[in-house]
Amino acid sequence: MDEILRILDKEKGKVSRAKIAMMLGIDETEVASKIEKLEKDNVIVGYKTIVDWDKTDRDFVTALIELKITPQRGEGFDKVAERIYKYPQVKSLYLMSGAYDLAVTIEGKTMKEVALFVAEKLAPMDSIISTATHFVLKKYKEEGIVFDDDEEDTRQVITL
Repeated sequence: MDEILRILDKEKGKVSRAKIAMMLGIDETEVASKIEKLEKDNVIVGYKTIVDWDKTDRDFVTALIELKITPQRGEGFDKVAERIYKYPQVKSLYLMSGAYDLAVTIEGKTMKEVALFVAEKLAPMDSIISTATHFVLKKYKEEGIVFDDDEEDTRQVITL
């Protein structure tokens, strides 16, 4: 099953079961059965399309928020994380090592909307000691995909 997962991951889920079967030299129904089991067991938790939103009319801002928190007795960081990831603005949430405990990625329509989310929803939580908000100004690469990689080489060719 690891081979199937590696192929799906590399191809970002955009590969047919027939092609996977051909690549692995096994029957397509066997591939379909294994993928179905991986989905049922929540090993495969979803398929994602990566969009370069800067090339669309949709306007929004992305922010990375670092949170320093006090873990709850007997529950660690999990209860606090659960309260945070339930907000629809939260796109990702990670437990981190280092200066901060949690890293939260959120999206909002404006910087002000993001700032209000931090001020009104995150900062007042009992367990949160401090926050640090960083706004994403430009995405160069996401999920292994490079954006705007078609930059033209403008150096002048010199021949001798």
